[in-house]
Amino acid sequence: MSVAVKVLDKLKQEISESEYNRYIKNLKYDEKSSRDDIVIYITNNILSAKWIKTKYSQKIAHLYEVESGIRAEIIIDTKSSKTKVKKITTKSSESSSSSTLLNPSFTFSSFVLGESNSLAFNVSKAVAQTPGEQYNPLFIYGGVGLGKTHLMQAVGNELLKSGKRIIYNTFEQFMNRYTANLRSKSMDRFRDYYRNCDILLIDDIQFISNKEQTQDEFFHTFNELHSLGKQIVITSDRAPKKIAGLVDRLKSRFEWGMLVSINPPELETKIAIIQKKIQLNGVRMPDDVINFLASNLGNNIREIEGTIIKLNAMSNLLRQPITLEFAKSAVADYLNDKKKSISIEEIVDFVAKELNIKPADLRSKKRAKKVVEARRVAIYLSRNLTTYSMPQIAVYFGMKDHSAISHSMKKIEEIIEEDENFRVLLDELQSKIEAIKAK
Repeated sequence: MSVAVKVLDKLKQEISESEYNRYIKNLKYDEKSSRDDIVIYITNNILSAKWIKTKYSQKIAHLYEVESGIRAEIIIDTKSSKTKVKKITTKSSESSSSSTLLNPSFTFSSFVLGESNSLAFNVSKAVAQTPGEQYNPLFIYGGVGLGKTHLMQAVGNELLKSGKRIIYNTFEQFMNRYTANLRSKSMDRFRDYYRNCDILLIDDIQFISNKEQTQDEFFHTFNELHSLGKQIVITSDRAPKKIAGLVDRLKSRFEWGMLVSINPPELETKIAIIQKKIQLNGVRMPDDVINFLASNLGNNIREIEGTIIKLNAMSNLLRQPITLEFAKSAVADYLNDKKKSISIEEIVDFVAKELNIKPADLRSKKRAKKVVEARRVAIYLSRNLTTYSMPQIAVYFGMKDHSAISHSMKKIEEIIEEDENFRVLLDELQSKIEAIKAK
């Protein structure tokens, strides 16, 4: 029995029988198209594929790594696109990863544009039009699920049309390939692979932190490609200067071209994103449900799409329309669990670390401007990310009663309206906390 098949048997032991029979039982391992670091499963339809990818792909990847010792990319595909996968993967054994992992649905036309991502969108489009010229490297950073990978792969998909050789890897895949070639004493093969592409796309570069050997190799790869005018696009959950353990020479290289951030989407953009997702997935959903999801779900676009798929699946299974009450009932547990999983203490510790303040200062009576601002941030996040009541939050921060929290919240809302930088700070911190708790 292959490792990929054994993994599904292992998963069967960890989920309910009904879930296994409904989703996992129909998965088939595509041995011909898979490789050690790319494992492809085929299922019946696109909705099932998206649901399995959203809920189970990380678990499958973990089980595969436990069984094989290899950290692989898990791809959930459909029978209808199986031929396309085979066509891509049969180009050559070494170049297959350059295009197999590009999601063909990640295009500029499918990206939902808003104030929070317009600069990143326009710069990415410019890179796709004139690669290796104006913005090289392009470094896109922001919270989890905000569209960084979508824009990066949109660049790749656009340039793939003109016959460019594209390599798209997560940093972990780059590192795993480096380690494997180092062990097998085949570094010439590794360097030939990465330094003979036209476009290098590296996702999640933040994991390069404190990996000295890999940083050294990536530095030389970067220099070689850049000197030849090859386009480099990098994504990260933070700016280069905030990546701990990143050597100065790489920080400076990453800042050579264009640094651009993607911020959490404003409400209007979230509504537009949901409208786009339900259109692409063929889901019927009234406006009041769309507005409810936009107002109550987080900023992670993948999480939003997963919720849409779940609602549609439940609607089909129960043969009920997606009404507001139906949607509230379907996501109630998720919203409660999400809030319950975060404590005020965790928020205070996180805010203190991010803003370079002692946690004790946030609970003190100190009135220094830096402390007051940080305390406001912690109160705002505690109110929005936890189930604690205003009296409970007041007790934690040593305030007189709930009216003090109410007053603080009103003051914060006023500052948000007047100070764009403060609003962006709150959004970034909230996204980071949600991302940490989602792991």
